[in-house]
Amino acid sequence: MKNFKGIFQNANYVKLFFANFTSQMGSTIGLTAFMFYLLDRFSEQPFYATLTELMFSVPTLAVFFLVGVFADRMDRQKIAYHCDWISALLSFVLLLTIIIGWMPLVFTVLFLRSAIQKFFFPAEHAMIQGILKSEDYTTAAGLNQVVMSLFMLFGNGLGIFAYWSVGVYGAIVADALTFIISALLIKSCRIPEEVRLPNGAHGLKDLNIPLVFKDFNLGIKYILQHKLLSALLVGFFVFGVVNGGFSVMPIFMLKYKLEPQSYEEYSVLLGITFGIGVLIGSFVASLLTQKFKLYQLVITGLLLSGSFIIAASFAENTFIFLSLLFAAAFGLPLVNIAIGGWMPSIVDPKMMGRVQGWISPLMMLSQSITLGFIAVSFPGFLKVEMLYWMVGGCLALVGVFYSLVLPGLTKKSEKTGEAHSLEQTDAV
Repeated sequence: MKNFKGIFQNANYVKLFFANFTSQMGSTIGLTAFMFYLLDRFSEQPFYATLTELMFSVPTLAVFFLVGVFADRMDRQKIAYHCDWISALLSFVLLLTIIIGWMPLVFTVLFLRSAIQKFFFPAEHAMIQGILKSEDYTTAAGLNQVVMSLFMLFGNGLGIFAYWSVGVYGAIVADALTFIISALLIKSCRIPEEVRLPNGAHGLKDLNIPLVFKDFNLGIKYILQHKLLSALLVGFFVFGVVNGGFSVMPIFMLKYKLEPQSYEEYSVLLGITFGIGVLIGSFVASLLTQKFKLYQLVITGLLLSGSFIIAASFAENTFIFLSLLFAAAFGLPLVNIAIGGWMPSIVDPKMMGRVQGWISPLMMLSQSITLGFIAVSFPGFLKVEMLYWMVGGCLALVGVFYSLVLPGLTKKSEKTGEAHSLEQTDAV
């Protein structure tokens, strides 16, 4: 509790925290409402619901080589601020395209809005790293996990409630308003120049193609030099598979197997159950970080969640299904908080954007491949249960991989002082 109280005495952190919260909300409410709108309008074509999620992940592959370079070379505060304003504008454009009703145009705008949002997180995350002390990183990761659990708890519910009460149009207007609130919070921060511009001031004219690709390559060079970071990167690729599957498979399980007539109502209950599991797990994980090594929490969380997700595929009634997903959700914060608190301590602040510039596209690449595979193979080739075997199996396999490599790499890193090392290549 002392750590939580201390971190919230940092005014800049509080504003960035709530800016991240509202920006994520702007990505959640309208997207959820739009997915249910498509499920209602195109009930026999789950392809459209999967495509909606795909429009959230695929844009990363179009901008991945720019995101990290911008976060390290440009003003991080201005990047986050402009991302929110442009996203708000595109939300109103999305509203118009839905009214027009031409689906290719709708998905194009979704793609563009998502592409802009991809620049927000690396800039915001790098600023938080710069304004916090190293001992606060795990606490901040715990708070981020609490935010995620709240979105799991209320995000789908808010989206569905908005869809029922004000329709898909009202939900997208709510999206735009939350982006605007986030932008105003970012604007009000007083971030030191060395945090906003860790590598000096640069303008768009300075970011020519050779510099962009040089910086992008420097990011992977840095990761490969850091063996512990490289090992974590393998896991992030698999986490993308998990994110892709989990973005659609709970709703598919309800609609096509357990509750076909009332899947919307039960999806709210599912979100509440999963969110409570993650919320409780977040508090437990925050306490356990003080008693166990971070890699131990990562391994335990992966094996625990993977096992329960596989078990959920065999559920024959909704109560058992929800209970198993609650148990799976409880284990996820062990992974997220441990890695979230670990990363800032092993990455040079001047390189955080470029490291994130590799992590995000790797996750989104695997997430996009997964969603694309689901779109073309479900329900014709894949049964809904197979999605749970795929996702749970991936988590369990990464847990086994980490149990073999992380203990040794962690000890080696602690002995050699590998954290924040770059062997003085041209990092800036």
